[in-house]
Amino acid sequence: MKQEVIKELSTADIIERLEEEKKHLIRLRINHAVSPLENPHQISENRKTIARLKTELRHREIEESNNKESK
Repeated sequence: MKQEVIKELSTADIIERLEEEKKHLIRLRINHAVSPLENPHQISENRKTIARLKTELRHREIEESNNKESK
């Protein structure tokens, strides 16, 4: 998932998507432990997507707190 797409999502959608991605990562890791994945690069891509989602959430928190302080 690209950063541009993530920025267009609402905060609630980002939180929901983050939970889905975390569950997907757990499933990938378990499946990889049992039998090697065809494409193990999926795990690192999933981790990067989670990081992008968390980054956008944090960015929004900081903007919100800055807006409250300036008022």
